[in-house]
Amino acid sequence: MKSFEPPRRTLMGPGPSDVHPRVLEAMARPTIGHLDPAFVGLMDEICGLLRQTFRTENALTFPVSGPGSVGMEACFVNLLEPGDTIIVCQNGVFGGRMKQMAERCGATVVMVTSPWGRAVDVAAVEEAVKAHPEASVLGFVHAETSTGARSDAETLAALAQRHGMLTIVDTVTSLGGIPLEVDAWGLDAVYSGTQKCLSCPPGLSPVTFSARAVERVKARSHDVQSWFMDLRLVMGYWQGGAKRAYHHTAPINALYGLHEALVMLHELGLENSWARHHEAHARLKRGLDTLGLELLVPEAERLPQLNSVCIPDGVDDAEVRSALLEQHGLEIGAGLGDLAGKVWRIGLMGQGADERHVDFCLEALRAVLSEQRAKVAVSA
Repeated sequence: MKSFEPPRRTLMGPGPSDVHPRVLEAMARPTIGHLDPAFVGLMDEICGLLRQTFRTENALTFPVSGPGSVGMEACFVNLLEPGDTIIVCQNGVFGGRMKQMAERCGATVVMVTSPWGRAVDVAAVEEAVKAHPEASVLGFVHAETSTGARSDAETLAALAQRHGMLTIVDTVTSLGGIPLEVDAWGLDAVYSGTQKCLSCPPGLSPVTFSARAVERVKARSHDVQSWFMDLRLVMGYWQGGAKRAYHHTAPINALYGLHEALVMLHELGLENSWARHHEAHARLKRGLDTLGLELLVPEAERLPQLNSVCIPDGVDDAEVRSALLEQHGLEIGAGLGDLAGKVWRIGLMGQGADERHVDFCLEALRAVLSEQRAKVAVSA
């Protein structure tokens, strides 16, 4: 048996994104105990850095030990009880995953659907809220990874607040890449992932809970169905001061990596990171124009860090992606759900949001399309 040596890839799909050598180096440092005073200090630093990144003062802000879907589930199982009603917005794959999780909590789910590739329809949500005054939670995706559409989180949160509802918000692809203002917008339970715009390996899910959300958790009449994700237990580990209550063995080296990624993000500056993603998107858009390729999402609703490119007629989706991977070492993403076979998803996230990545992707795409004799402007 031999040690595994991964191939060299340039990751420009929907995630994971390329990881900076500083983060990989940090993860290779010596492992210490998960209750070691030095590690407890690191935990506090990570929480502080995450507050800055989420733009919040929420005391309960920490990384869940698991990928973004675990962060999503932690929000749902803690805020929903059997018999509750939740309104869930779906404009892509991950709104559908919200529905599944809410149903497993025993909640009644009211769906508000919007076309894939478009932002959540705020007017339709308002109609649903008025029609269901019993609803206590509104769930929506800020940055829909399956389509590249950005929804108006600020307006949706304000609508929920006017009707006394809490919000559960998916920011897996938005954190660090576009403006996200947890406190200013009044978001309540927010989860993200490390492998997107933070350019950290997958496996951790930053979350933050407002004081209103924490009160809801403390007032539950039923135990949280998940022991591992029960915030009433986890708080003792992540908020226990110098003396932490043992809950689980944290992924120590993964947290070294997250800390380094957050340090790098704030060395750059959060606003500069947002601008960097926007500039990379503009460069990609100009290049796609020269190839005659169109983006799915209207400009006003478009994510700069996740670009859904419409596949031209006569072009084989899988053949192009396979050629990019095999000939150029470049990974881009396929369409999901309703968009399978219709779009490619090109990610410009974290370390991938720069001129080098954009130009490399465009040249590789031009070469592969030319080989396929695609009816696009490959010679431009």
